[in-house]
Amino acid sequence: MRRKMAAGNWKMNGLKSSLAELEKLARAHPTASCDLLICPPATLLCAAATTCGNSAIRIGGQTCHEATSGAHTGDISAQMLRDAGATAVILGHSERRQDHDERSEDVRLLAQSAQSAGLQTVICVGESLFQRDATNTLDIIGAQLSLSIPDSSTGENLVVAYEPVWAIGSGLTPTTDQIGEVHDFMRARLEQRFGYGVGKSVRLLYGGSVKPANAAEIFAISNVDGALVGGASLKADDFAPIIAALEEA
Repeated sequence: MRRKMAAGNWKMNGLKSSLAELEKLARAHPTASCDLLICPPATLLCAAATTCGNSAIRIGGQTCHEATSGAHTGDISAQMLRDAGATAVILGHSERRQDHDERSEDVRLLAQSAQSAGLQTVICVGESLFQRDATNTLDIIGAQLSLSIPDSSTGENLVVAYEPVWAIGSGLTPTTDQIGEVHDFMRARLEQRFGYGVGKSVRLLYGGSVKPANAAEIFAISNVDGALVGGASLKADDFAPIIAALEEA
């Protein structure tokens, strides 16, 4: 049975004072029946890992470089993330694909490096509003799954997050039928590629304007194993109710 996951992506937000939110979240959920993952900016990785060391919260990075080391100014390798205390990394987020021109083939290389370093990879896929309106959403998702996910993936080192790009930060949320259609499609594709056992064990997260008000409805959808949360993960008071809804789902 897949263990549910609530993952928070802080993006380019957070200073040392923000660690108090992690302490507050840890107090609110001293134990959890789902996996809790927070991915702060790289400047806070070490401090966040120390802050959460004895709690139920794990710490992850927001991206990595495919190389283990070298002349790549400003980049961070998967090994460096692991050394800083991270146990996971988000890869292929729509903002990385858009702002840094990351292709699915690039994401695959990053994931291979991260998995080799022992990091769990949260690989993001999703369609733009144009692609959604063109009614070829599943074609887009299928291609991203095929090209972004390495052959070395298992139920332990791979999590897939569906993030409809048009819903992120817009306040728009797809219908439950739209979310369910994509998650059921992803499950079928993973089973087809990796076999029933691995395909069934990979957790599928939904990421797109998840809030305390809509969390329970989203978590009731077929093949939704949790959420990748953006802005609502920055404050413990906002993220804790989402975690509670997931535990009750």
